[in-house]
Amino acid sequence: MRSPRLLLIAFALVADVDLASLAAGLHTGHVVAKVLLMPLLAAYAFASGAPRLLIAGLLCGWGGDVLLLSDADPAFMAGMACFAAGHVCYLVLFGRFPAPRARARRLVPLYSVALATTVTLLWPDLPADLRVPVAGYSALLTAMACSAALRLGPVAGLGGALFMLSDTMIATGIAGWPQSPRPDFWIMLTYAAAQYLIVSGTLDAPPAPATAYREVRSSITP
Repeated sequence: MRSPRLLLIAFALVADVDLASLAAGLHTGHVVAKVLLMPLLAAYAFASGAPRLLIAGLLCGWGGDVLLLSDADPAFMAGMACFAAGHVCYLVLFGRFPAPRARARRLVPLYSVALATTVTLLWPDLPADLRVPVAGYSALLTAMACSAALRLGPVAGLGGALFMLSDTMIATGIAGWPQSPRPDFWIMLTYAAAQYLIVSGTLDAPPAPATAYREVRSSITP
């Protein structure tokens, strides 16, 4: 089909515009491109026959993207809630795929250590009212990333890991840690790559059980 390919090309072009705008300090270009990113990726996923939960997770990410364009504290909390809802969608979806082999489960302690280390290091420097929400969100994000790696394989697993990296960079900024030049560039680079890899890994994964198969068919039936 040409339609999914064209949508994927459009997503890649908009991602390039967003990154170029961030590198050049063009705020308007970043705002416009960021608002278009997840709808284009969701449209590509839909046209490719993706499960509805994957599309829902992407649209939750879009809501978070829009809300985080504001610097207001309520918008940040609402944006984090949107992303958390997206991770729940992903977790439910990934849980429908075959259980991992025993060898793959060795990854669980690694993700647990990463979560504990990140929260422990960030905790003292986070604003008091954000410590618990950030810790809870981090736990949900880590669970999603771990599930992506265990259930879907290395492509989606890399996407989950990049999602963790992107949000950790946001958290270090909130905590007042030293940042690299143009931190928003690296945040958006890892975030866009993460979402694409999660989509790609889901589409390429072996078929899920019959319930998920019926969901895929219903998502592409008029």
